[in-house]
Amino acid sequence: MIVCVTGGAGYLASFLIKTLLERGYTVHATLRNLGDPAKVGLLKELPHAETKLKLFEADVYKPDEFAPAIRGCQVVIHMATPLQHTQQSTEYKNMWEATVAGVRSIADSCIRSGTVKKLIYTATVMAASPLRDNATGFKDTMDETCWTPFDFPTLYHIDSFVDYARSKTLAEKEVLSYNGKGNIQVVSLVTGAVGGRETLQSWMPESLGLMVSQATNDKTRYEVLRFIEELDGKVPIVHLEDVTAAHIFCMENPEINGRFLCANSYLKSAEIASFYQHHFPAITIPQEFIEDTRRDIKWNSSKLEDAGFEYKYDYKTILLDSLECAKRFSNHFTEV
Repeated sequence: MIVCVTGGAGYLASFLIKTLLERGYTVHATLRNLGDPAKVGLLKELPHAETKLKLFEADVYKPDEFAPAIRGCQVVIHMATPLQHTQQSTEYKNMWEATVAGVRSIADSCIRSGTVKKLIYTATVMAASPLRDNATGFKDTMDETCWTPFDFPTLYHIDSFVDYARSKTLAEKEVLSYNGKGNIQVVSLVTGAVGGRETLQSWMPESLGLMVSQATNDKTRYEVLRFIEELDGKVPIVHLEDVTAAHIFCMENPEINGRFLCANSYLKSAEIASFYQHHFPAITIPQEFIEDTRRDIKWNSSKLEDAGFEYKYDYKTILLDSLECAKRFSNHFTEV
C-alpha cells in the first residue's frame, strides 16, 4: 500500500511517516521546500527511507502541487496547514480561504486519482469547541457534535490562532462533505494537544511546548494553552504514539469514516500545573501561570474506542513524557 502524508516534516507527520515505514508501507511525503536540508534530511535519514520513501514539493498555497504526490496512492493523510497567513499568493484573502481551497483541491485530486480509497484529515480540537452556538457559555459535554462558532469570545485573543481555529473549522467541514463522493471515504481525526517522549525534530515541537509551558515559565506558549482552554473549556491532550496509532487504525479499517475526537484526557490548565508541582517540587511555577477556571465540562467522546481503538497512555504518562522530551530543548530543568 502507498500512503501519502502531507506536511511531512511536522512533529506528528514525521513520527507517523517513521512508523509507516517501519510497518512496511511505501510513503509519499510532501514538504513545502525540498531545498530545506534540515527537513529533507530529517525524513531521508529514517530507516527504510531509501527504498520506501519518496519526497514531493507542495505548498498549501498552491494546492494543485499535491496531485503528483497523491497519484498512485491508496490512502492520503492530510496534515499540512498554514499556521499563519502570508502574502505568498494574492489568490487568497485570508488563512481560512487558503486552507479550505487546499482541502478541496486535495479531495478532488483523491477522486481523480482513481486509486485513493480513503482520505484522513488531521483536524484539531480548536474546531470542536463546546461553546454554545450563541457563544455565551459552554455546553455540559464535549463530543463529536461540537463545532467552533465562527465568531467566538476568548480572554486570550491571539490573532493567528483565532484565524487558525476558523480555518481548521471551515476546512474540516469542507473535507467531510466529500465523504462517500467518488468512492472515497473521509475520516476527520480531531486531535488534542499532542505530547510524548519522542520527537524527530531538532527543536521543541509547539504542541509539546505549550503542554509544558507552565513548567518552563514560557508565557507565550502558556497563552496558547489558555487560548485552547478558553475555546474548549478544558485542554484535551493525547500521546504522540496514541494519535499516530489512531491514524493507522483509521487507515487500516475500511469501514471507519466520519468525524472522531482523538484525545483521552481532558484537563484544566491548573490541573496540569498542579501535576508538575506535585511530581517535581523543584519546578517553580509562578502564580501567573496558574488560573483555575473551575469549569466542570465533561469529555463525552468514546466514538473512536467504540470502533475498536485502544489508547495506551493516560494523562500522567503524557505529561511525564512531555517533560522528559522538553528537557532536551530547555535549560530550565537543571535540577529536575
